[in-house]
Amino acid sequence: MTDGKHEVLVIGGGVAGLALALEVADHRRVTLLRPASDDQGASRWAQGGIAAVLSPQDDIEAHVADTLVAGDGLCDERAVRFTVEQGPSAIEWLVSLGVPFTPDASADAGYPYHLTREGGHGARRIIHADDATGRAVVETLRQHVEAHPNIGLCGELTAIGLIGDGEGHCRGARCLDADGRLHELLAEDTVLATGGASGLYRHTTSPLPASGEGMIMAAELGAELMNLEFQQFHPTCLYDPEGPAFLVSEAVRGEGGLLINAAGERFMPAVDPRAELAPRDIVARAIDAQMQRTGSDHVYLDIRHLGEAAIRHHFPTIHAHCASRGLDIVHHPIPVVPAAHYSCGGITTDLGGASTVPRLHAIGEVACTGLHGANRMASNSLLECLVFARSCARRLRAAESPSSAEPTPAHWGRQPVDLDDIEEIREAMRQLMSARVAIVRTDRGLDEAARDLAQLHRRLAPRMEDAAPSTALANLWHALRLARLTVACARARRESRGLHFNPDCPVHGEASPQPSRIRLQDLQAT
Repeated sequence: MTDGKHEVLVIGGGVAGLALALEVADHRRVTLLRPASDDQGASRWAQGGIAAVLSPQDDIEAHVADTLVAGDGLCDERAVRFTVEQGPSAIEWLVSLGVPFTPDASADAGYPYHLTREGGHGARRIIHADDATGRAVVETLRQHVEAHPNIGLCGELTAIGLIGDGEGHCRGARCLDADGRLHELLAEDTVLATGGASGLYRHTTSPLPASGEGMIMAAELGAELMNLEFQQFHPTCLYDPEGPAFLVSEAVRGEGGLLINAAGERFMPAVDPRAELAPRDIVARAIDAQMQRTGSDHVYLDIRHLGEAAIRHHFPTIHAHCASRGLDIVHHPIPVVPAAHYSCGGITTDLGGASTVPRLHAIGEVACTGLHGANRMASNSLLECLVFARSCARRLRAAESPSSAEPTPAHWGRQPVDLDDIEEIREAMRQLMSARVAIVRTDRGLDEAARDLAQLHRRLAPRMEDAAPSTALANLWHALRLARLTVACARARRESRGLHFNPDCPVHGEASPQPSRIRLQDLQAT
């Protein structure tokens, strides 16, 4: 079924997709593909808050400087400055929409809302809604989206690929409904807001993580990808092998939480002068080292010294969730482990969200704007979603003449693929990525990952020729190729920088670092 009535097609309904839809809809008709699973996506689980210069004691240059330090020499300073400068107005926009940020009623408050501090930040600049900021922002934006007459919500379709044409332009997306029927949505402009690639790993901070589907869909049309090797692992995911993933916010350490090992010893002061407030890559590696040294499968985050009143006040969601899983965090430290959290790399875009493919845009975690460099600083992610959604929306408000070339047809087989086989290959991929391409990578481990992923690729590729379209198969095919591209980028960047740490080359290897750029066709040469 082909439907060509779409002006702006937005794929993904987290903070980035919702914000863009709202900002465009007064000017052009928007179709928002937002499956119900988006309610469990990364945006909703963002606990800590949004970084922005809001306090009289803070300034733009300080936020820029902190971001550049965290990015370990690989940030695009133009993108950093653009994002930070746009931050205050983005927060004002959210306040005007009614996001229930936590107020600050103290007598000496210099700003109406409470600001906390997180790792890498030299000041209190994180505005938040208790410890459930992502949920508060998503729910507020969704209410406005649902009420807007110029936004059409589509929750029954899942995008499995993009539509190109003979001129190399993006023309929309191919989707499947719940019954496996194919739908082609032709659009004048297409925006990907599909999230990152933490689902390539076994342990993540999101119950339903994306696996880079949007990145590869863009790459299939020829889009350039950038900095895929920089996968951030959040230092403190709740350790509970029997339960679902649950992130323990950076703000817990910002308010005084201490990391201790299995022997009850604090270890961060000996690693970095910023101790628990060091950037995430440093903290995650320190935890990993402690686990290796002690043979433990987790460490602990201790907030008992804050007292019950402060814990319940600052972290009601974390307190309630841990209690529901039998953990009394008032009297016992929280068991935590690093988990795949955020992809600093993605689809290369400019400051208006445009990819290298005409009429294809990307915003949020699926994009690589240059803001994060080699390591994302805490709470700069929701900031990026908002700033670039609004920037991309400004570009999209004026419709340009669409391409007149014929859309490229898709060719599908009719042979169903065994779902158990798909899950077996997916689990093997995740095991490989977690064992060889995680917090610490070695030359030998990356070589083994490249070899074994190529074998999985050869096992799956012949089936794609005659396979009937299915969401599970498409997601695996996307994920497996992105995993191989990620390994290729990691092997190409031998130096340790930011989130990419290789003990075989532990220091920076170049004075002027360059971003890693790769296209899907490069896979044939890796």
